[in-house]
Amino acid sequence: MIPVEHVSERPLVPGASSALEKVIAGLAESLPPGAAFEFQLPDRPLMRVGSGDVTFRVVARNERAVSALKSMDEIAIGEAYLFGDLDIDGDLVGALDLRNSLHDRHVLAYLWSTYGQRIFYGQTKRDRKWISEHYDTDPEFYLTFLDERFRCYSHGYFESDDEPLTAGIERKLSTAFRSCELQPGWRVLDIGAGWGAFTQYAGERGVHVTSLTISQESEKYCNDLIARNHLPCEVVREHFLEYKSQEPYDAIVNLGVTEHLPDYPATLKQYRRLLKPGGRVYLDACASRTKFPFSSFVLKYVWPGNATPLHLASYMDAVSETPFEICMIQNDRHSYLLTTKKWAENLDHNHDAVVARWGEMLYRRFRLYLWGCVHCFATDSVTAYRWMMQLPEGATERTSFVRQTPAGVVRRVRQALRF
Repeated sequence: MIPVEHVSERPLVPGASSALEKVIAGLAESLPPGAAFEFQLPDRPLMRVGSGDVTFRVVARNERAVSALKSMDEIAIGEAYLFGDLDIDGDLVGALDLRNSLHDRHVLAYLWSTYGQRIFYGQTKRDRKWISEHYDTDPEFYLTFLDERFRCYSHGYFESDDEPLTAGIERKLSTAFRSCELQPGWRVLDIGAGWGAFTQYAGERGVHVTSLTISQESEKYCNDLIARNHLPCEVVREHFLEYKSQEPYDAIVNLGVTEHLPDYPATLKQYRRLLKPGGRVYLDACASRTKFPFSSFVLKYVWPGNATPLHLASYMDAVSETPFEICMIQNDRHSYLLTTKKWAENLDHNHDAVVARWGEMLYRRFRLYLWGCVHCFATDSVTAYRWMMQLPEGATERTSFVRQTPAGVVRRVRQALRF
């Protein structure tokens, strides 16, 4: 809880003289009952907004911060925090409730990011640029918040809230390994090498893993990992949709990359091309109930491009057009919440080291991103799934049920079976 001994006794109310104070007072409507926060303008006394316990404080340090707050624009306020014009002390997840009063209307930027660049430059070419912008940072930065043993940059599977991060990540990797019934000597395609989590786990058990990445830093890190640990694995810097193999794989594992493969039919077609009949594809991803992109801030500063959470209903529609069978599906929202919370806590714990080595701006960018993820999972605006598919022996193309059914019936069936 934020100490309140220096707070002005005059509460911030809708009748306050300042136009900005009126805006800030309106933000109190976004807070749950009994919540409050403190707010400070440049050269003004600290003031209280809302009622109940104060859990965070918003400090506008200069006129740029004031201008951003007046705009009520989510990305402008996010940038003010990113560049140090605005500070948020205390419970950042609680502060993110204020997003409910903000707007994020950047239609042209969204259209260019989601459709324009893909149309003009092609999906795979843009993916190389976008992934590079996120991943081609010093790998040591990511190790300040990921689990120490496997460095896995996707969510763990937890049985209790107090389990350590490493336990959840190891359970995830062992679940993927067992679900695909992997055996020593098998060939497995790992989509998204990251920092070598699945490469290490499966390679140590005698599985020949080919890990795909389009990040130079990821490729270098994984090559060093493979050589250092004498793993029967390789890393290939190539886009999944362009990758070819002379021999099909016994299994495919995709941990947290479906969000970057929004063309579901093309992705499923590639799975079938690269997988042996009878083989399994094991996947997990963050997801949304509706088709929507990430926020403008995330698209600009964290995951540029047309990355989007999995839309399960659309994915299942695409699967219905293929021979693949869904073997398992499970909701992982709480596990993803716990993962991002532990990542965010690790980052905060390493604040001084991160800022000393990479600067305050990188720390703030990922702090806002990771605690923002916690807030999204806590409010169910984003969820997560793990699922597995199998390609039957002697698989043939199927005629879609949707194509054979009148549109009205399809809509009613989809509504009845909505995930």
